[in-house]
Amino acid sequence: MWRSDSFDEIVVAADRLGLLSDDHFTVDGTLIEAAASLKSFRPKDEPPADQPPDDPGIPTVNFHGQKRSNATHQSTTDPDARLFRKGKGKEAKLVFVGQVLMENRTGMAIDFTVSEASGTAERDIALDQVDAARQRGFRPKTLGGDKNYDTRKFVADLRTRNVTPHVAQNTSGRRSAIDGRTTRHIGYAISQRRRARVEEIFGWMKAIGGFRRTRFRGLARTGLAGYLVATAYNLVRIARLTTAPVVN
Repeated sequence: MWRSDSFDEIVVAADRLGLLSDDHFTVDGTLIEAAASLKSFRPKDEPPADQPPDDPGIPTVNFHGQKRSNATHQSTTDPDARLFRKGKGKEAKLVFVGQVLMENRTGMAIDFTVSEASGTAERDIALDQVDAARQRGFRPKTLGGDKNYDTRKFVADLRTRNVTPHVAQNTSGRRSAIDGRTTRHIGYAISQRRRARVEEIFGWMKAIGGFRRTRFRGLARTGLAGYLVATAYNLVRIARLTTAPVVN
C-alpha cells in the first residue's frame, strides 16, 4: 500500500503528544468524484472517431439504450475511475473510493486510502489498513463500521487477526454475521456511538478540503491528494485537541 511520509509524521507526532490510543478504531468509505464526465465513459474497443466532435469542450454523446459497465467501458479522461452508484436509486458516477481508519478516542485519521471503486473495495482496504496499523505499532482490538462491513468473510478475516468486529448488524433479508457474543458487550455499543464521528472527517475533507471531487487524474495522484487533505484535517484536529481537554 502506497503511503505518504508527511501523513505518517503527523500521526506519529499526535501519538507522542498522547492524543492517540492504539486499540479501538473505526473504518468507513466515501465516494470521491473523478475528474472525468460520464461522456468520457466509452466502450473499450471503440475505434477513434473519424469526425471531430461537434463541441470539443462538451461533445454530444447519445447513451440511449446503451448498457454501460466497467467490464466493457472505460473513461477516456481517467481510465482509473470506475462507474459506481452508492445505493439503489442513486445516480451512477465516475468515482474513486476514499477510506479512512479513525482512532475512536479523539477522532483522528490514522490512515487514508484511495482505491478503485468496487463492491468489495471498502472491506478489502479495511483489512489492509488494519494490517498496516499493526505494522506501525498500533494494536487494534476492535474495529467499528457500518452495515456494509457485515459479511461473513470480512468478520471472519478480522477474527483471524484477533480484532473484534464492532460493525453494525445488517438484517435486511439476511442473517447478520455479528451475533450475541459481540453485541452483548458494552464496548460494542460504545463503538457504534463513536463510529458516527468518522463522518466529521469526510465532511471536513469534502467541504473544507475541497476533496468532494478530485482535480487530478489517475489513482496515484488522487491518492496523494487525499493524503494531503487528510494530513491537513489531522493538523486542525491536533490544534483543537491540544487547546481543549480530551474526553475519555
